[in-house]
Amino acid sequence: MSKPVPKAALYFYKQSIWASVPLLALEEKGYGPNDLDLKEVDLSTVPTLVVPLANTLDPEIESRYKAIQDTKSIVEFLDKSRSPQSRTHTTSSAPAPALSPATIAFTTTSNKVIDLLHSEAADPNALRYMNARDDASLKKLSEELLPVIRAKRDTLDRLIRENETATIRLSPKTQKFWELKRLASDGILSVLQDGARSTEELDPEASVRRVEFFKAANEAWERLEQVLLQVHQEVIGPYLLGDQLSIVDLHLAAWLARVAKLSGATAEDDGNTATAKIENHIGHGFGLPKDVSIVEARRRAGLPPVNVQPHETQNRFAAFWDAVKERPSWKKVYGHGLH
Repeated sequence: MSKPVPKAALYFYKQSIWASVPLLALEEKGYGPNDLDLKEVDLSTVPTLVVPLANTLDPEIESRYKAIQDTKSIVEFLDKSRSPQSRTHTTSSAPAPALSPATIAFTTTSNKVIDLLHSEAADPNALRYMNARDDASLKKLSEELLPVIRAKRDTLDRLIRENETATIRLSPKTQKFWELKRLASDGILSVLQDGARSTEELDPEASVRRVEFFKAANEAWERLEQVLLQVHQEVIGPYLLGDQLSIVDLHLAAWLARVAKLSGATAEDDGNTATAKIENHIGHGFGLPKDVSIVEARRRAGLPPVNVQPHETQNRFAAFWDAVKERPSWKKVYGHGLH
């Protein structure tokens, strides 16, 4: 009996923002359920795509694999690996639209926005842990995150120990990444574990830590304001590069979903509601320019202009949100709620 043809495997965690991007890509590219293995793991280092090397795809040959560990490269690989002309071992008959930008100018814009969304200033994972700017919101954040951070710290401790004794060890870069994650977890934990107490009840050392935390949180959300404005001006509409969804939209959809969730939005909210919650959460009068016609944006996205007056306008993220949330990929990844 011949061996089965080796397949790629995507390691993901459902609550990971950047793991959501390749999950969206799988749906948009029309991959079938048997085209690659989906392996859910509870790790902060996902997503990772493990693929068999091209010259070892024969089932009779012992396959060798490589790991692709950054979201951008994973999605580019998924885009190129399934097309009407591809010779992959696909079981799906669904269409395989090209997601890569069609022109050099659009590619430049796409890369610029993706790099910005993955920058330190835009880091949605940091925002999740810095989503408190007063005692009341810190108490709520502590209740939500203390179990998560303690579990993450324990996982990182285990990974570091296992890597030290493993026959095949991970790269020094990955080891350093885990160690930095461990230090970050410790620092946040030291603040959150006092979250149920008011600032007046803290000892001087803990009080200083809380003041520094609030300062860092305010600075993080102020940086996000600038990121939102920079990305907003690049959106042609309804998708970032115009009428057709492309790779950059997958990154933007996942990023915006996380920012919206942190701001109190839900998957059921329409674009105007979701972006209004983001604006209110940032505070101090922040507002995105309402510079697109709702009727025109919905027409270009193939959506009916329900209960909309011809003169009404909205911001470009709102139009983008309304367009992507109607796609099957969004409904599959976010149908049970934002994350």
